[in-house]
Amino acid sequence: MKLVLFDCDGTLVDSADIIHASMVATFREAGLPLPTPAATKGIIGLTLDIAIAALLQRPLDDECRHLAARYKEHFNASHRRPEFEEPLFDGIAQLLGALAARDDVLIGMVTGKSRRGVRRILEAHGFERYFVTVRTADDCPSKPHPAMVLECCAEMGVDPASTLVVGDAIYDMQMARSAGARAVGVSWGYHHREGLFATGADAVIDTPAELLALID
Repeated sequence: MKLVLFDCDGTLVDSADIIHASMVATFREAGLPLPTPAATKGIIGLTLDIAIAALLQRPLDDECRHLAARYKEHFNASHRRPEFEEPLFDGIAQLLGALAARDDVLIGMVTGKSRRGVRRILEAHGFERYFVTVRTADDCPSKPHPAMVLECCAEMGVDPASTLVVGDAIYDMQMARSAGARAVGVSWGYHHREGLFATGADAVIDTPAELLALID
């Protein structure tokens, strides 16, 4: 049995625009210099308070935690607007459907999103039945700590050596390597191919369909 653990933002769904807009609103409200889109993309994948600390280039402190709470309020307000969208990347729905149909593969998610955010994504796209194990920012330390991967492996009874971690960020690659899992980067997300290989990617794929060959 093989376990495939997907990152969410930048791997399954394209949420950069809404994340950046919420981050800008949070920083503007606090009177802080606004992050650039590139800077925001660079921290997607980290747990929210740690991501904000990274944007501010300082250690995690109470203000970062307060900003994280305000970010959630801005993000949730955006979610209530009719134009809110976290679209799937091309080919993701087909990939998940193909994997779910196999008897030798289990599907999970390891993400810096909250449990609430994951539930919203799964319900919006009808994926609840696909993901048999999920670890979020509410459950484990932030990436690149290996806890998310190790806990999913333990829950499913699958050795990390038989597990693939699929993500777009350097933090995903580092997390996979620390856990003893295979690291598969995706080129359609928010981090560059060179950085993915430099942080431990065993492979970087350009389309979701390429993952099927890697699993086999």
